[in-house]
Amino acid sequence: MTRKDTPVSTTATSPKTDPRGAPEDDRIPPLKRFVTAIGVQNISLIIAIAIVVAIIGIQNPLFFTVPNLKVIGTAIAIVGLLAVVQTIVIILGALDISVGSIAGLTSVTSAMIFTSTSSAALGVLGAVAIGVACGLVNGCIIVFGRVNPVIATLATLAAFKGIAQLISDGRAQGYTGADPFFVFLARGTLLGIPTLIWVLVLVAVLAHVVLRYTTIGRNIYAVGGNNIASRLGGININRYIIGVYMVTGAVAAIAGILITARTGSGQPISGSEGLELQAITAAALGGAALKGGKGPSPAPSSPSSCSGCSRTA
Repeated sequence: MTRKDTPVSTTATSPKTDPRGAPEDDRIPPLKRFVTAIGVQNISLIIAIAIVVAIIGIQNPLFFTVPNLKVIGTAIAIVGLLAVVQTIVIILGALDISVGSIAGLTSVTSAMIFTSTSSAALGVLGAVAIGVACGLVNGCIIVFGRVNPVIATLATLAAFKGIAQLISDGRAQGYTGADPFFVFLARGTLLGIPTLIWVLVLVAVLAHVVLRYTTIGRNIYAVGGNNIASRLGGININRYIIGVYMVTGAVAAIAGILITARTGSGQPISGSEGLELQAITAAALGGAALKGGKGPSPAPSSPSSCSGCSRTA
């Protein structure tokens, strides 16, 4: 007696559909999609902020005026820059406590280079180069020294602050208040919006695009979610750690340049003291999980697995 083999269908499995033939994902209520996009853990925070803003707005009718909103945006621009890159570091599963001292160091060096050369471009480029170098130092200590990121950056926090004090003798350096470029950064506007806010928006948008739509962003989420699986999946974790810290140093340098522009001189401490804690707090309140692998701009693939991760990264 011969057995008749059952034919196997090679047709790909179609997504689940309802009786009307609509894909299952299309039947998710819009409200649930909205809540999922924001993050359930952020709903209570948004409600609390809305209540506080409403109370302040009721007590002071001038709170919601355009000039006041511009002042608020300008005031939070520097902290916002550091919070954006701190979010990336946290998603990676690490932490950078030295961003405030890097901002202070680059504020001093940008003013000193400008004073020596009378070139705003050289002052900016020199400050960014120093910021990248500081980030490289942080990354190398963590990767090759196998030091915990908190301990490593806590040490460099003191080191970078000491260098800034040493080269500046503990005093404000230079004067940039008459240079058109620094004046434009501090008090200029573009389309009626202060330049400081434009800088924050540009950095935030670039960070969102990288995290949400690129392989680099997916790999950052993967490393923070499960670094062992990421390493087995072919991701060069050391390269990502060093790269992220170098980017963080560069953005911290931009924050230092903005401090110089706002104050008109290089500030070794004033203007940068406590920025690291404010940035970490803002990143955590913005949805970044301190355990890593989770943030406000989730990648399309699951952050805890390496499916879709580049094996040549």
